[in-house]
Amino acid sequence: MRAIHNIASFVTFLTATATLTDCSNGPQNAQSSQSSQAAIKEYEVMTLKPIDKTINTSFPASIRGKQDIDIYPKVGGTLIQVNIDEGQKVSQGQNLFVIDPMPYQIALSTASANVESAKAKLATAQLQYESKKELYNKQIISKYDLSMSENALLAAKASLAQAESQQLNAKNDLASTVVKSPTNGVIGMLPFRKGSLVNPNMSKPLTTVSDNSYMFVHFTMNENQMLNLMRKYGSPEEAIKSMPTVTLQLGDGTTYNEKGKIESISGIIDQETGTISLNALFQNKGGLLRSGGSGNIIVPTERKNVLVIPASATFKVQDKVFIYKLMDGAARAMQIQVTPVEGGTEYIIEKGLKENEIIITEGVGLLREGTPVKVKTTKN
Repeated sequence: MRAIHNIASFVTFLTATATLTDCSNGPQNAQSSQSSQAAIKEYEVMTLKPIDKTINTSFPASIRGKQDIDIYPKVGGTLIQVNIDEGQKVSQGQNLFVIDPMPYQIALSTASANVESAKAKLATAQLQYESKKELYNKQIISKYDLSMSENALLAAKASLAQAESQQLNAKNDLASTVVKSPTNGVIGMLPFRKGSLVNPNMSKPLTTVSDNSYMFVHFTMNENQMLNLMRKYGSPEEAIKSMPTVTLQLGDGTTYNEKGKIESISGIIDQETGTISLNALFQNKGGLLRSGGSGNIIVPTERKNVLVIPASATFKVQDKVFIYKLMDGAARAMQIQVTPVEGGTEYIIEKGLKENEIIITEGVGLLREGTPVKVKTTKN
């Protein structure tokens, strides 16, 4: 221990001697000081100022028509005509399919004949009733005979009504052999072709007609995101009314040229996924959007008076984010809490930095705690 103490005293002595020597050599000391200053590297820095920032959050989404109507036949039979192709635009009332009408034409002829027969029976019953009534008035027949005649007349009227109803059903069935489009839209898949046997109880529809003048884009938020939304707007109704327009990113990464508006927010949390469903409505003037497509909904959120720094000004130790703050001409590491924005190229400071503090934005990977720093450029 005494030896170590002696060595330390000797080093202190040499240092003091060197200092005195430098002081005695004025010009040489000044040159050495200038050389030391020149060794300090210049770095770009940033003075933190609050700004308003839009955060864009992306949600996977599926696209469907404002109306996706499954087309089922109302009658069974063999398809003899398929008048449309997949992806074809159709108008309301346009003929899509024709089912063999022959059995229904025969059924209508039979029903019409039954109507004529019922009319004849009714006319006969009417004559008999009038005759019985006249005889009753002359007290030739009893009240019982008149009542029986009246009942026969009522039965003939009921038979005619039933026959006319069957005729109407036969007419409707015959008309239903021509399947028409219920709306303007675009034809979907065509799983059945000419010659297929179809019926109203099929598991698959003949096709789907999508009203694509407007498109619903369906996406979900998790419970925490929805709670933040409700805290900001107060209620689903206010959120729908006040939320900004949203953007649709298509499957190929391009941005759809029309903005959308949130139209509905589900009031139920899906127990399996823990998410809440939302629908945004987009115009589809050019027909670019197709039902069944996918993409991403970009929902903007405005943050007022926040501090924003480039992600390149930070470094990570495990899962913690740090920056170098400029203090007394040196780099000082400080842990911060951030929210990534702009695809992770920028961070919003949530905790750890304040307005007017200065951070180093260049060469962060080369810095160490206490590294002397000379300011190159200050960004305001």
